Amino acid sequence: MSDVRIRRLDTIGEREVEGLSDVLIDCVEGGASVSFMLPMTRAKAGAFWRDVAASAARGERVVLAAENADGEIIGTAQIILAQPENQPHRGDLAKMLVHRRARRLGVGRALLVAAERSAREAGKTLLVLDTASDDAERLYARGGWQRCGVIPDYALLPDGRPCATTYFFKALGATTDQSR
Repeated sequence: MSDVRIRRLDTIGEREVEGLSDVLIDCVEGGASVSFMLPMTRAKAGAFWRDVAASAARGERVVLAAENADGEIIGTAQIILAQPENQPHRGDLAKMLVHRRARRLGVGRALLVAAERSAREAGKTLLVLDTASDDAERLYARGGWQRCGVIPDYALLPDGRPCATTYFFKALGATTDQSR
């Protein structure tokens, strides 16, 4: 894990789009339910990341990249900052992805810590996320996230089979009322 660096991508150029696309394609091809279906083409991945880059440039989200010692992107996470006007305190953790060859090395944990820090710096006091992965559920639980519940058949896996989705939240500040 000491060879992993987490970097906030304030600008996302073609080099970053390529690296982020590699991670996204690998995760989808590995069966991750992250809004995409097979076949996962480089064009589809690139278009997604270019849209994300434009959103980040508008200040609507924070994009983080995990890089190995060679500077290769091996993971990513986003905090969606843009929320409805009655939820300015909330952010969404989205597209937390780690390349299969970099899993179980602490990359996910490092991304999670950096994402939470970025949300706090943006003034967020509550984060929410959803996941369809048992491994991810364990990571979030270890990080102090609270499991809200499971929605059966919420989404599809990349091969078209239905899957359940589990929702989590984490209070980042003392002003969040968890009793509601």
